Amino acid sequence: MSHCPFCKKKIAMSKAFCSRSCKENYFQLIAIQVPKPFLKRIFVFCTVEQREVEIEKFATRHGWRHDLLKNKIDELASQYGY
Repeated sequence: MSHCPFCKKKIAMSKAFCSRSCKENYFQLIAIQVPKPFLKRIFVFCTVEQREVEIEKFATRHGWRHDLLKNKIDELASQYGY
């Protein structure tokens, strides 16, 4: 047995992902690039409410799903210590 790289469900060895949506989400998550100055701006200079608005605008501007962008930002914030 193998595991889906996106959702970690058990799948057959012959499959790479458990579903088409997991495949799309996985590759979109890889494609998301968040610049370090943007992270600094939203974590240092913005309140929590302003941060959510900025993340929503950033996701819309680049055509990314909001939840995937939020996950990527949370991952990078913990990596950079914000």
